[in-house]
Amino acid sequence: MNDQLHHVTLNFADGVTHSFSVPRGANILDAAIEAEMPVLYQCRSGSCSSCICNLADGDAATLPGASSTLLASEYEAGQRLLCVSQARSDCTFNLGYGSEVGASAAHEVHAFIDSVERIASNVVKLTLELADGEWMEFRPGQFMQIVVPGLGVLRSYSPSSTQVDLPKMEFLIRLLPGGAMSGFLEHEAETDQVLTLSGPYGAFFLREESRRAPHIFVAGGTGLAPILSMIDTLRQGGGRKPPMLLSFGCAVPEALFSLEDIELRQQWLPTLETRICVDREATEGLHLGSPVSALREGDVTSPDTVAYLCGPQPMIDAATARLIELGVKPENIFAEQFVASN
Repeated sequence: MNDQLHHVTLNFADGVTHSFSVPRGANILDAAIEAEMPVLYQCRSGSCSSCICNLADGDAATLPGASSTLLASEYEAGQRLLCVSQARSDCTFNLGYGSEVGASAAHEVHAFIDSVERIASNVVKLTLELADGEWMEFRPGQFMQIVVPGLGVLRSYSPSSTQVDLPKMEFLIRLLPGGAMSGFLEHEAETDQVLTLSGPYGAFFLREESRRAPHIFVAGGTGLAPILSMIDTLRQGGGRKPPMLLSFGCAVPEALFSLEDIELRQQWLPTLETRICVDREATEGLHLGSPVSALREGDVTSPDTVAYLCGPQPMIDAATARLIELGVKPENIFAEQFVASN
């Protein structure tokens, strides 16, 4: 019967539980939004993974004709994307974030361009300032969507700055040949020009409940941006700082960036260790190899260690496997892949 209702329970990481009903065969995320559940989502098409969760009980399957970024192995392990799933029985999902995280809905703001600074062969730092009276709350690691002026297309970037830095926001943006945002930043962007942003989005963010545990950060290229935001947020918090390891890499030395920023954070944070990596042409002080190859025995000193990974998918896959091998629990590894858009 198409009008049959199934009972869906959401278990959030902070111990809060919410329940709602969803018609058989209907989109679970649509029903959750209608019931005002505090769930994270963004694309609503199975491509961004913001609404990822784990099926703890019951039967939930991908909607007919829908596509998903989940691997078959991830699906078999119980992972689901709510935006492309239907309930085939009463079911329960575990979400990897607290109930307060999804309570602040994404919204649109306007910001002025302060500066566009080239900081590497193919990276610029975009500094914005929110317009008077506008505000943007986000968690370190989450991303914003920025409208490319004149083209109307959206590009997604995570701030390298923190909530404390508002109304200023900084983004580290990779320049791509023929890229829509790249062309704008290189040839058209002007100081005081107004950009439209929306956000925050994404389930990749610093887990407050684990802030005292040892942290490992693995970043490839501009995947460094959300990692810097996380490190700075840990620095800004009160009390003892946790042991932190940052393994960051680019292809060649001239592609590296923000090294002075990283060095400054080491001065501020005696508990921060860094390894700077290049795939080739390594000079003194640089690790020859990927940020994953720089991870070694002894880096995981506690079963509570948490890891945050941001960069290309092959790096994330390799880092995940290596960290599990070194002793990090799979549920304590959080990742955000970025995909280049032209």
